[in-house]
Amino acid sequence: MTAAATRVRIPARRPRPQWPVPAALILLSLIPVIFGALRLAELTGSAVVTPQNARFFASPIPVVTHIVSVTIYSMLGAFQFVPSLRGRRGWHRIAGSILIPAGLLAGLSGLWMSLFYPLPAGDGDLLLVLRLIFGTAMVLSIVLGLVSIRRRDYVRHSAWMTRGYAIGVAAGTQALVGIPWLLLVGPTDELTRAVLLGAAWVSNLAVAEYAIYRRSGRSRPSVRSTGRP
Repeated sequence: MTAAATRVRIPARRPRPQWPVPAALILLSLIPVIFGALRLAELTGSAVVTPQNARFFASPIPVVTHIVSVTIYSMLGAFQFVPSLRGRRGWHRIAGSILIPAGLLAGLSGLWMSLFYPLPAGDGDLLLVLRLIFGTAMVLSIVLGLVSIRRRDYVRHSAWMTRGYAIGVAAGTQALVGIPWLLLVGPTDELTRAVLLGAAWVSNLAVAEYAIYRRSGRSRPSVRSTGRP
């Protein structure tokens, strides 16, 4: 009888393309970023106050904070998905020191606007509840990501920050869902609008969970053992 032999095989890995995912995230983020820039121009210019924008002119600080912080969070956050950059501790730490406060400001200002701005036409109580749920989930995800990195739990840190980012860039997905509906079907009622926007949040989180699962699978060592009697 021969002794059992253990063979460790390290499969050759092809270099993965680094920019498709970040580029897609940047393009997705451009939609709310452009609309946010237009809103800032409206607030800083001589735009006419209408029933649709009166709440922003009455209290501009929350919406300005939200637009600036979301822009930083979504655009800079996309570069965290570049593997070569994510592997550089210096870059990751510096970017994280900007992204965490930007993400918290984005989430908290969004919650403030949901709670204290008058509901715009077309929104309803269901959409308000969804905004509060996902806004709170975004803030909690970032906080849990911060707690995880303090404990040097890099796996959970990455997972929680990915979830927070997925919620934070959902405005781009909502535009991709809402604009075709508006063009093909027409204006939405309160229920349809809530369902469409809610579906965008859920879709982003589903993609995030899939990415987290794939990432955890790649982080496990590939070891194959064979034994002969």
